Amino acid sequence: MTTNLTPAAPGTAADRELMAAARMMLQRMGVDPADLMTDPADRPPVPTFDAYIPEVEKAVSPGTAKTYGSYWNRIRAKWGPRTLLEPTATEIKQFEEEIKANAVPRRNSRGGRGTAENFIAALRCIYRHAENDGLIKPDENPARRTAKPRRQGSNRHALSTDQMSEINFYAGTTGDDPELDTLLLRLHTESACRTGGALALRPRDLNEDQCLIYLREKDGTARWQPVSRSLMTALLDHSEARGAADDPDGQLLRYRNGNPITHRRYDHLWVRLGRYLPWITTLNVSAHWIRHTTLTWVERNFGFAIAHAYAGHFDEADNKNATMTYVKAAVHDVATALSALTGEPHPLAS
Repeated sequence: MTTNLTPAAPGTAADRELMAAARMMLQRMGVDPADLMTDPADRPPVPTFDAYIPEVEKAVSPGTAKTYGSYWNRIRAKWGPRTLLEPTATEIKQFEEEIKANAVPRRNSRGGRGTAENFIAALRCIYRHAENDGLIKPDENPARRTAKPRRQGSNRHALSTDQMSEINFYAGTTGDDPELDTLLLRLHTESACRTGGALALRPRDLNEDQCLIYLREKDGTARWQPVSRSLMTALLDHSEARGAADDPDGQLLRYRNGNPITHRRYDHLWVRLGRYLPWITTLNVSAHWIRHTTLTWVERNFGFAIAHAYAGHFDEADNKNATMTYVKAAVHDVATALSALTGEPHPLAS
């Protein structure tokens, strides 16, 4: 009787299971197999979420910190004592579904998709900094292996002339401060600014001589945007009447009592208008729809290049498109489009 003592050939099912178990164990320990070939002292310790997130917050812009802050707080509450290498891609996906399911319903909610997308973006921001700091390697990054929810196409579109007339009528004849609400609507209609850009306006951002306002919007973008002479006068009068002129670096748009307005003013405005115009509630219309309306009109009448500049877009693709280098619109082109939109002459219009 003979006994076969030859070990199993490499690549058998048993070997594969053993290797998979070993990899899982190393991953749980936060150890890369390649690290076993080097001196452990050469690699910095991998920090916990509690220790590292505050460092990331110091490294990003205030806008990014505000956007991701609530998600970072939830990550710390759930995974605070764990190192960055401990959560798996599956755990991240489970966390994403948990956040999506508990998302607060809003007027423009899409079943928590936007919340889930922001969560993954906030997590990737943490891991991207960790890679840049040499704390983890790209192939150790579990956020890279977690797909970001696919963004749905926007349902926003340009509003009709009749719809804009209805919005302005009820904004000016209802509410506790129609003067403020009509000023907001006019500002968004003429400049196509975002809500953040309007809220960031300061008295010092008004260039009365050239009828320009300095808009500071998302991703750190900033531009001088033409406005009509009558809107500039209204903004200056608002600044004087509500105490903003006394603080050139303070917020321009204010309530009658002098307190700066917030996003809540917009929320209340559109909820109120929805009571008179049910289609606003049905479509979830917001100030951003006015941006769509103005930019669509500019594109139809003055072409893509001027609409692109009017919107304040600075796309990465612009640097790769040689044609955009030659047809890029200047501020006087935007002023010319504005002059046609408002029916008022502008000092910078061609």
